[in-house]
Amino acid sequence: MTKIDERWQLTREKIGAGRLSVVMPVFNLAATVAQNLTAAGEVFERHGVRVELVPVDDGSSDGTGAAIMEFAESGPFAHSAYIMVNPVICPVNRGKGAALRAGFEASTGEYVLLLDGDLDIHPKQTPFFFESMAVNGTDIVVGSKRHRRSIVQYPWFRRALSWIYFTIVRLTIGMPITDTQTGMKLFKREVLGEALDRMLVKNYAFDLELLSIAWQRGAKISEAPVRIKFGSKFGALKPSTIWSMAKDSLAIFYRLKLLRYYAKAEVPPKQRRKPSVSVVIACPGPSWMLEECLDGLSRQTYENFEVIVLPDDGVPRREGVVRWIPTGKVRPAEKRNAGIAAAYGEIVAFIDDDAYPEPNWIECAVKYFADPTIGAVGGPGVTPPGDGYFARLGGRVYENIFVSGNYRYRYISGGVMRDVDDYPSCNLFVRRALLQTIGSYRTDFWPGEDTLLCKDIVDMGRRIVYDPWMIVNHHRRPLFLPHLRQLGRYAFHRGYFVKRFPSNSLHLSYFIPSAFALYMVAVAIMHAVLYFVPQAAACPLYAKIVAFGSIPALLYAALTLVATFSVNPATWLLTWMGVYMTHMEYGFRFLQGLCAKRAPCEFIGQDHAIGNVRR
Repeated sequence: MTKIDERWQLTREKIGAGRLSVVMPVFNLAATVAQNLTAAGEVFERHGVRVELVPVDDGSSDGTGAAIMEFAESGPFAHSAYIMVNPVICPVNRGKGAALRAGFEASTGEYVLLLDGDLDIHPKQTPFFFESMAVNGTDIVVGSKRHRRSIVQYPWFRRALSWIYFTIVRLTIGMPITDTQTGMKLFKREVLGEALDRMLVKNYAFDLELLSIAWQRGAKISEAPVRIKFGSKFGALKPSTIWSMAKDSLAIFYRLKLLRYYAKAEVPPKQRRKPSVSVVIACPGPSWMLEECLDGLSRQTYENFEVIVLPDDGVPRREGVVRWIPTGKVRPAEKRNAGIAAAYGEIVAFIDDDAYPEPNWIECAVKYFADPTIGAVGGPGVTPPGDGYFARLGGRVYENIFVSGNYRYRYISGGVMRDVDDYPSCNLFVRRALLQTIGSYRTDFWPGEDTLLCKDIVDMGRRIVYDPWMIVNHHRRPLFLPHLRQLGRYAFHRGYFVKRFPSNSLHLSYFIPSAFALYMVAVAIMHAVLYFVPQAAACPLYAKIVAFGSIPALLYAALTLVATFSVNPATWLLTWMGVYMTHMEYGFRFLQGLCAKRAPCEFIGQDHAIGNVRR
């Protein structure tokens, strides 16, 4: 028996009576995916290794998904004793991280091999990975281009970038390996599952985060040699790719070493069954945005749900899983309460009709409800890429750290899971039994009814959890007037709620824009006095006071200019102006609400993201 035969024998012994799950993410590989799957299956079949091939189509647009399904149904392994094909088709592209997560959840093997679907690393190298796992007693084996026995044809500039990147990774993260990005890795199932449950990165730094989590949680990692011949597609790296990977890597370092998020991240208990969900959409009537929302719901990976649409007018009817229930022209809170009353689901999901969900939206949310202490779950509402230019500017303003501060997680994907005490109804899941207990939404306030709902949930002793993967795409109001008008309404009610419902509104951060607005008025008055009052202009002490008092304004201008940077000068300037005007509008309207004796609850029937471009 040759050395390689001994390694294959060891592989068979480790797998035993089960199967090795080979998860292969692919994207736009319709022309070669069947050939690659055949090559992978043949090498395992030839050596008598029981394998579950799990090709994952990550939302390809060239027919890759259809090619995979055809291969699974009528390919060469349709009746194989050794090879089973278990395809996973993701309806839209969500990145490598999401694809591998979907593949893992569909797989069944005790050992899971992550293998790039383009087969730049051939699976015939699998026994070297099992040998490394057995010899070193490890839980994970990663293929390394820097292993002394690796044979790699690698462009010099990629080699240089790789060396720089992994030098930084080694110094900051400290993992005892020399490579994280090579597309072949072997995991024990339990270790991979624990790491995936805590993942936040979806794309470029996915591998680094995956290994960092497992390593911090005590998994042992070793390396195996690989043989790689890089093709022409590896010849260039976009600056945007390098920048995204740098940002993701820095975020991993922060969460791993400083925040220690992965060590204490909460993982919901496993569910024994899939609870039913009722999605409630309050709207004035049909629109292209509502159609977009319903289309997003039709693409959900979760199956046990219904949709309740609540327009002003029309005839009650059912169209598949969608029920239409007209309510008359009433406030959104009253519409949502009608939806709650009509809901069949154990969980009620609220989404605005000017938002549309990612395909795994429901799936990401329902897992938390296995924990009885959790009453509600919310997720980010990101700006859709298809919004009009000024609507995207509105999104940039909300995403700015100087505007949203500690609440920036509401407008961007990523971030960390956390408990919150207030969350908007554009992306919120709540237990129906809890809604019935607290009496659903209050109808005497609009906007702000979701703040009061969250207050009632927390007062009942239930938690509200934010999940960064539970994404909806929420159309924005364009800069400047629609954006400021909407913001002003929310600021007024927040100011009013601070004195009337302080438990989840009395936060220092809400007062900062008002302090800034008053300061800017004071600076303006001081400068006006300096220029228009001769006695003040003639006083050196007053001039020094004005100069000293203007320093914070200059510092603010500099910091916000840096924070709003864009390579497009117009975008940069308009975003900077939007940030300043947002602070002023919020500051004064907050003070107005703080001083008001009552809050008006006028109803605006067409409160939508007007001016956007249809996707």
